[in-house]
Amino acid sequence: MSNLSDDTLRKILEQIHSQAINSQRNLSVARAQIQSKEKERRILQLTMKELATVPEPSKMYKGVGKMFMIQPRAEIKNEQTTLEKTMDDDLTNLTKKAKFLERQFEEANGQLKDIFHSQQQQS
Repeated sequence: MSNLSDDTLRKILEQIHSQAINSQRNLSVARAQIQSKEKERRILQLTMKELATVPEPSKMYKGVGKMFMIQPRAEIKNEQTTLEKTMDDDLTNLTKKAKFLERQFEEANGQLKDIFHSQQQQS
């Protein structure tokens, strides 16, 4: 590092710093998306639980715009199950993305610390 000019070092530091900021920003977005998906999943699970308590011969309706249409119980249950699987997959992907961004942020911070420590030792 001692053979790097001040301008080159400054550019490297700016690049690493911007990478850390972008990672942190994307991480906060991913965490917000995770919270939102978890909330949606809890609501879906409560809906499925309530639908399971409804007696069998009851008619089921699904909201479509400003009206409701009759749908068979099996079709509603299949839609709910499919939606739950999709949410679980989305949550898994978002969790992986958050872990990756967290690692990327930590690596950028570690690089910044290493550069600062090496510059302090040279002084």
